[in-house]
Amino acid sequence: MTQDVLSRVDGRVGVLSLNRPKAIHALTLPMVHAMTDALVKWRDDPAIEAVIVDHAEGRGFCAGGDIAFLRNSAVNDGGESGRRFFHDEYRLNHLMFTYPKPIVAFMDGITMGGGVGISLPATFRVATENTRLAMPETGIGLFPDVGGGWYLSRLKGRLGQYLALTGARLNGAECLWAGMATHYLAPDALADAKSRIAGAPDVIAAALRELSAVPPEPKIAAQAHEIERLFGSDDYEAILSMLEADGGEWAAQQLRTLATKSPQTCKVALRQLHGSLSLTDFAENMRHEYRIASRVLVRPDFAEGVRALIVDKTNDPHWNPATAEGVTSELLDAIFAPLPANEEWTPL
Repeated sequence: MTQDVLSRVDGRVGVLSLNRPKAIHALTLPMVHAMTDALVKWRDDPAIEAVIVDHAEGRGFCAGGDIAFLRNSAVNDGGESGRRFFHDEYRLNHLMFTYPKPIVAFMDGITMGGGVGISLPATFRVATENTRLAMPETGIGLFPDVGGGWYLSRLKGRLGQYLALTGARLNGAECLWAGMATHYLAPDALADAKSRIAGAPDVIAAALRELSAVPPEPKIAAQAHEIERLFGSDDYEAILSMLEADGGEWAAQQLRTLATKSPQTCKVALRQLHGSLSLTDFAENMRHEYRIASRVLVRPDFAEGVRALIVDKTNDPHWNPATAEGVTSELLDAIFAPLPANEEWTPL
């Protein structure tokens, strides 16, 4: 097992600790495989009654996937190794979503992209004052994958569409308000929580309830009505028009934010969430997301977005198409189309 994931047994609980602090525990393919292997082993072990997922040290729970690796794949091998990463990462996401034993994810710190994919499937999702949760993919020409279509489409109002398009960050109190976290604990209570869970995995809910802190007021709640009103359409141009017509400062700020995002993947995200909401099976959701990922990975916006925001840090991506109007229905149809039967995603 890679040392980037520390696997151990504590009492009657299996513990997976992400251990890549210099990259804020961003997931690599070996980390995905290490987590999958441990979860499969513990699934069939009667001595293991629950699983804890946390991070070993450093700031943040998990900043996402290995973006540099994915860009290198897009540029140098036609996306082949990138597709393999997505395929196996999505298998991990699905394994956690369908896991027969309770999983407790401690989202203490940055929890973004791939970090959302390994925390939101958990039975118990613990946020703290340090939590900063986001799906910022449209800023680099990707889309909210790792099950993002499933989770975001099912949030109250139009919060999911707002988060998918803008990449806005939620703090711990806001995650609890939105239902993305199940509990809110003070950071200094986490060690006690983990110890109690290891000693009594049959009463996890009671332990977390006893240790829960009162969160501050969720600031985003004050914008809930505006979000539902201004992000109420599944038509991206209609959202932009509503924001432009509003005239308020909050709407103006959202327009400035959206002007930095890939028009292609903003439209992809809206169609993705709309379609996911009608699905009743998480595996089917992941099959759809793998189709999208396979196409978007090798579209121009991804390599360009990563170049501008992460590699060169110039923050000047040149999107192609450059405007929402330029992203045609035909292009979206091609991105969402089924793959050849032998290339479709399948769960473990």
